[in-house]
Amino acid sequence: GTAAAARMAPPPRPKVKQGKSVAFGRVDGENRGENPMNPPKMYYDPLFWLRDDDRKDEDVIGHLKAENDYFAAQTNHLKPLAASLYKDLLSHVKETDESVPYPYGPYLYYTRTVEGLSYRVYCRKKKGSDSEEVLLDMNELAKGKKHCDLGCFKVSPDHSILAYSLDENGYESYQPYFLDLTTRKPLSDSLPEISGSMCWGKNNDFVYYSKHDEAHRPYQLWRHKMGTAKENDTLLYEENDEEYWLGFFKSHDGRFLFCEVGTKEESEYRYIDLHSGDEGQATMKLFHGRENRLRYDVEHHEGRFIIVTNADGAKNQKVMVCPVDRTGKEHWKDMLPYEPARCVEGHMCLASQIVIVGRENGFSALWLLDPQTAALRKLEGFPEPVSTVGLGANKDYDTTQVRIVYDSLVTPPTTFDVDLKTMAMTRVHVKPVPEYDASQYVSKQLFTTGHDGTRLPMSLVYKKGSVFDKGAGPGPIFLDGYGSYGVCNEPSFASTYIPLLDRGICVVHAHIRGGSEMGRHWYEDEGKFLAKKNTFHDFISCAEHLIKEKWTSSDLLAIHGRSAGGLLMGNVLNMAPHLFKCCLAGVPFVDLMNTMSDPSIPLTCAEWQEWGNPNEEKFHAYMQSYCPYSNVTAQDYPAIMVLAGLYDPRVAYWEPAKWVARLRERKTDDNIIVLKTDLDSGHFSASDRYKYLREKSMEFAFVCDQLGAGDHI
Repeated sequence: GTAAAARMAPPPRPKVKQGKSVAFGRVDGENRGENPMNPPKMYYDPLFWLRDDDRKDEDVIGHLKAENDYFAAQTNHLKPLAASLYKDLLSHVKETDESVPYPYGPYLYYTRTVEGLSYRVYCRKKKGSDSEEVLLDMNELAKGKKHCDLGCFKVSPDHSILAYSLDENGYESYQPYFLDLTTRKPLSDSLPEISGSMCWGKNNDFVYYSKHDEAHRPYQLWRHKMGTAKENDTLLYEENDEEYWLGFFKSHDGRFLFCEVGTKEESEYRYIDLHSGDEGQATMKLFHGRENRLRYDVEHHEGRFIIVTNADGAKNQKVMVCPVDRTGKEHWKDMLPYEPARCVEGHMCLASQIVIVGRENGFSALWLLDPQTAALRKLEGFPEPVSTVGLGANKDYDTTQVRIVYDSLVTPPTTFDVDLKTMAMTRVHVKPVPEYDASQYVSKQLFTTGHDGTRLPMSLVYKKGSVFDKGAGPGPIFLDGYGSYGVCNEPSFASTYIPLLDRGICVVHAHIRGGSEMGRHWYEDEGKFLAKKNTFHDFISCAEHLIKEKWTSSDLLAIHGRSAGGLLMGNVLNMAPHLFKCCLAGVPFVDLMNTMSDPSIPLTCAEWQEWGNPNEEKFHAYMQSYCPYSNVTAQDYPAIMVLAGLYDPRVAYWEPAKWVARLRERKTDDNIIVLKTDLDSGHFSASDRYKYLREKSMEFAFVCDQLGAGDHI
C-alpha cells in the first residue's frame, strides 16, 4: 500500500547549489596555527552550503526535514518492533525512584523521579528528619520547552541559596539563576549567559562563573558579589590562547578556588586563598607556568598542595606535594613515586586520606593514600574482574568514609561506603532495575592481536541460553567503540542493552587505542596525532577476531559509535565495509578536514592537540587520508542509520548531513541509509527521559531488524 510506496520513494538529494573552495593553510586575519602552509591548499566542497551557523537557512532546514521525512518512511515498518523495544526499555526503568541520598553538611541531598514525568526533582532532608524539601523540580522548569538541561546545581556553603543554570536548546550555553531556599523566591541577581558551571566562594557573598568566547570556548573567569549588578563583576582571568580551555573549582576543604587552563597536552593552574583577607579584592596567583607537554592537577590538603602530574617523564602520572607558599615545579617532591603499571588519573583530598582514582591491568581502580606516611592501599574484593569502580558523591571533607560506585556489564550500579581506617565496605544502595535477573547474563573478556601485534581487550555480555552460551555461534553481535581523547570504553552497566540481550544479541565493547584502557601510552603515543589510524585498525581487528572465532559473521555484525566514535565508524566503513551488516552512527564527527581547518567552529583550535592541525604540512596529508567525508568511495556499504542534533556545538549537524549525501551519491549498493536530525536538541540528544527512550527504541529496532533478531529468545 502507501507505506510500501513511501519506502520505494527515492532519498532526498541536496539542492545543486554553489559549493565553496576551502583553504587549508594560511588565511589572513585567522588563527591557522603555528606553522600554516603558505600558499594554502584549496579543496572544493560542493556541499559546503549545508553549513548554516545560524541554523535558519530555509534550504538547509528544508533538506534536514526532507531527510527526517525519508527516515520516517523508511523506518515505518519498524514501528511495531520499536514499540515492543520501547515497552521493554521502559520495563527496566523504575519510573518512580529515588537516588541514594548523599550527606552534605546538616542535610541529605538526593534526586527523585516520578512515573510519567520526564525530568528529575532535586530534594533534601535534614539529617534525622523525614520532612522533604523540594529544591528544584525540573518538570516545572521544563514546561513549554522542547529541551531543558540542568548545567549546574550548587548549594551555597551555608545551604541557604541554590545557584543553578539551564540550557534550553542543547547548544550548551547556560542561563544562571539563584533561588533563596528559605523564602523559595528567586533572587534578583542576574548574570550573563555562562558556560555552565558556577562556584561559591568562602560563603554566600561571592559566586564565580565562566564565559564563552565567539567559538564557544570557556575563556574568562568572573567573580560576582551577590546583591550587586553584573556590570560590577570582576574579571579574574582571561585565557587568550585559543587552544586552551578554562575550568574552575573549589578545593574539597573549601579553602582555595582553582582556575585551570589547559589543552589535551598541558595545563596551568591559578588560585585564590578564599580564607585570606578580603575575598572581593583577592587576585589570582599563578601556580606553575605552562610547559610543553607538562600536565598537572592540584588539590589542597592541610597546608600542602597535592599534585597529580606527568612531570619527570611519568607518563602514567604520579603524586607530588609542595608547600602552599612555594608552588613552582622546583619545589615539587614525590609523595607517591612513579609506578608505570599504575595509571593515576585523579585525586580527592579528605581530611584523613587522599583517594587516588586510576587504572591498573586495563580496569579502573581506587586507592587510599595516607597523607602522613604515603602508605598506599588498593580497594579490592569486588565480585567480578570485568567491572568498573569510581567515586560516588562525596561532599564532606571531614569524614570517616568515602562513597564509591561499582558496576559491571551485568551488575547494576552499586554504592558502597568505605571506612577510611579499616577499608570495610558497606553496601548502601543498588540501583533498582525491574524485570532483570543478573544471574541470567554472562560477561567475559576476550583478547585479540592488532595489526601491529598489540594485544587488544574486548568486554562482552550475553544472555544465558543464547547461541553464545551454547558455543553454537555465529550469532548477532552489537560491537561498540570510541577510542579518542584517552577516554576509556568502560565495561559498565547499561539497562538499555537488556532488550538487545533478551533478543539473543551479544553486546561487545572494543577497548582500542585512542582510549587509555592500558595506560596513557595507548592514547598519547599510539592513538592520536600521526598514530590515529591505530584506532581504526584496532576496531577492525576486533571485528575480524569475532568473525574468525565464529562468535559472529559479517551478516550478523552491527557496529555503533557516537561523536568521536562516529569518526571511528566513518573510517571502518570506508576501510572494511564488507565486515559489517549495519552501522548506527550517533552525532558522528565525519568532516574532519573542513572542521579542523576552521578556527571559528566550536572546539577546533583546542582539538588541534588531539588530531593535529590540517593547516600544517606536518599533519595535512595524514589527516586527509582518514577523514571519513573525504574518503567515501564507490564501493558497497552496509545499512547505516545516522543521528544528529541541530544545536549540537560539538559535532555540527552539517557533518552527518554532508556525509550521508556523499555516501548516497557514491556507494554501489542498495542498502538503506537514513539520517534523523533532532531539530530541538544538541550533542546529548533528548533531555526528556521518555523521548530519549523512544529514540533509542527506533535505533535498536533498526539494529534488530538488520540482524534478524526481533524476537525474544
